[in-house]
Amino acid sequence: MEDQLLQPGDRDYVGALAAGLEVLQAFDAEHARMTLSEVAARTEMDRAKARRFLLTLHALGFVKRSGRQFELTPRVLQLGYAYQASNNYRAVILQHLEDITAELGESSSLAVLDSDDVVYVLRSSARHRLMAITLSVGTRLPAAYTSMGRVLLGQLSEAELDAYFARVTLHAFTALSVTRPAALKEEIIKAREQGYAIVDQELDSGLRSVAVPVFAGNGELLGAINISTNAARVDMQTLKDVYLSRLQQAAEAVRQSTR
Repeated sequence: MEDQLLQPGDRDYVGALAAGLEVLQAFDAEHARMTLSEVAARTEMDRAKARRFLLTLHALGFVKRSGRQFELTPRVLQLGYAYQASNNYRAVILQHLEDITAELGESSSLAVLDSDDVVYVLRSSARHRLMAITLSVGTRLPAAYTSMGRVLLGQLSEAELDAYFARVTLHAFTALSVTRPAALKEEIIKAREQGYAIVDQELDSGLRSVAVPVFAGNGELLGAINISTNAARVDMQTLKDVYLSRLQQAAEAVRQSTR
C-alpha cells in the first residue's frame, strides 16, 4: 500500500503543493521567461491562481520578477542538488562517463525514467554538438525515441508497459521514427532481451546512440547510460563492436563498485 499513488481529491493529496510544483515545471529552455498570462496558459490555471503561486515562489526566492516577466532563480538548483547528493553512486558513474568521453571523444550520459520521458541526471559532454538543443542535466526527452528510454522502458513490468502505451502518443521526429505502437513495443522487448538499445536517427537526423541499463551491486536499477554520436562519423558496426562494449564495461564496473 505504501507504493500506491495518491490521486487528486484524496484526503492526503495537497493540491496547492502540486500546483506550485506545476508552476515551477512550466519554465524550461523554450520558456525561460514568461508573463503571468503565459504561465497561466501553460499550466491551464486561471490568472488569479497562477499569480498567487508566482508571488509565493517569488517571496521564497525561487522566482524573480522583472517588470511583467518571471523567471527561475538559481535557488531552484537546491532541489536538484538534494536529489544528486542523496545518491552516493553519482560520483562513481560520472567518473566512468568522463572516462568514456576522454577515450572515445563522444558524449556519455546517465538518465532515469520519469513518466513518459527520460531525464538526464549526469552528463559528460564532448566538444562537438549533436542536437539543435543543448543537452544538460535536467533535460527531458521522449523515452520512445532515445536509446536510454527504450532500455528503461524495457525494465518496466508488463502492466506498466501496457499503461505506457495506453497513454503515450507517438510522433515522427524524423523519417526514421517508429510511430506504430506494435513496432515500438518490439524494439523495447528486444532491448530488454539483449540488454541494450540502439536508436538510429529517430529523434534527430544524424543522431545515433547506444545505451545499456546500469545496476547497483544489490540489483537496484540506477538508470541507463549511453554514448551518443554522429551517424556520419561512426558507423553501426563500430557502435556495436566498440561503443557498446565500452558501455557494458562501465556498467559492470559500477555494479562491482556499488556492492
